[in-house]
Amino acid sequence: MTTETKIVRFDSLKLDCGVTLAPVDVAYESYGELNQDRSNAILIEHAFSGDAHAAGIGPDGKPGWWDNMIGPGKGFDTDKYFVICSNVLSGCRGTTGPSSINPATGCPYGSSFPAVTIGDMVRLQNKLINHLGIKRLLSVSGGSMGGMQALEWAVAYPDQVASAIPIASTARHSAMQIAFHEVGRQAIMADPDWNTGNYYGSRMPARGLSVARMVGHITYMSDDSMREKFGRRQREKNGGPGFDSVDFEVESYLRYRGSQFVDRFDANSYLYITKAMDYYDLSAGYPSLAASIERATCRFLVLSFTSDWLYPSYQSLEIVNALRGRNRDVAYCELTSNYGHDAFLVEVGEQAEMVGGFLARTLKEVARR
Repeated sequence: MTTETKIVRFDSLKLDCGVTLAPVDVAYESYGELNQDRSNAILIEHAFSGDAHAAGIGPDGKPGWWDNMIGPGKGFDTDKYFVICSNVLSGCRGTTGPSSINPATGCPYGSSFPAVTIGDMVRLQNKLINHLGIKRLLSVSGGSMGGMQALEWAVAYPDQVASAIPIASTARHSAMQIAFHEVGRQAIMADPDWNTGNYYGSRMPARGLSVARMVGHITYMSDDSMREKFGRRQREKNGGPGFDSVDFEVESYLRYRGSQFVDRFDANSYLYITKAMDYYDLSAGYPSLAASIERATCRFLVLSFTSDWLYPSYQSLEIVNALRGRNRDVAYCELTSNYGHDAFLVEVGEQAEMVGGFLARTLKEVARR
C-alpha cells in the first residue's frame, strides 16, 4: 500500500497561550475506507518524534512508524476501519511548526513560534476531523505522547469519541520524565549552532540534537533489551582505548541513532513538543485525576508493558483507577515484554489481538445504538 501525505490549511487556530496562529497547516494520511454512516473512523496519535506516515509505504520507500499495527488484518484493520494519522502542531513534517514560514516576516518562525500544548494539538486535530465530515470517532489511540492526546480527546470532546486506547502513556509527567527532557533541551541549546533558535538557512544544531536523541533513545529501551542487543561487545579498533573513540557496540548504535534523527527532525520542534508533554496534566484545575476524567464518557482500553521504565505501569494504573472511581467502562492489561518503552512499537502480537477485539466490540456497540 503506497501512501500519500495530504495537507489541509485552516484560516486560524487560537492557542492556549492566547496567541492565534494564522494560517495553520495540518499534514495527515488515511488508510482504508470510510463507511456509509461514517462510524468506522479511528484517529491514530503519534508519539513524540513520529509523524503522519503511520502505515503503508511512503514515497521514500519507507514503511510507516506503526505499519505492523495498521493495515489489512492487523490490530487497526483497514479492511474494517478508516484510519487517520496527522502530524502534531509544532512538528516538522508538514504541520505548522517553528520551521514554518511566519507570514508576518517571510522567514521561519524559529524561537518566535508560540508555546503550544497537548490541548492545542488536539484542537487542531478536531478541526481536521470536522473537515473530513466525521461527527464521531470510533476510537482515538496512540502510545506515549499519543496516549496523552487520546486522553485529551476523551475529555475535551466526549461527544465525538466512542472509545480511547492510551498505550504506554500517562496523564501527567513525573519529575524523572521531565528531567530526561530537560537534559535533551539543554544539549540542543548548548550547541553554538542553535543560535537561540534562529539557525534556519545556516548550520543546524546537529550535535546538540544528536545528543538529545541519544539520551532519549536510552530511555526507550530496557536493561534486558540492551544487554541482549549489545552486552559489552566491542568494535574492532586500532590502538588503545580513548575517551573520544567508539569502542563499544552500544556507543556506535547510539551515535548512529543520533545522526539519523538529525536528518529527519527539527531541533526547535524537539524543544516545543517536549515542553508541551512536560506541561500536560489532565488533572490541572481539578481536585483529583478522577474529577478531571469524569468528563470522559467513552469506553477505554489501557495498555502498559512490564519493562517500560520511562512510562511505568503505575502511571497507566492511575488512569485506570481514576476511570473506575467514576464507574467508567475501562479494560486494562499489562503486557509482558523485554523491549522497554519501545514495546508498543515492537511487540504487536498480543497488543494487536487486544486492540482488534476491543475495536470490534466497540463497533458493535455503536451499531446497536
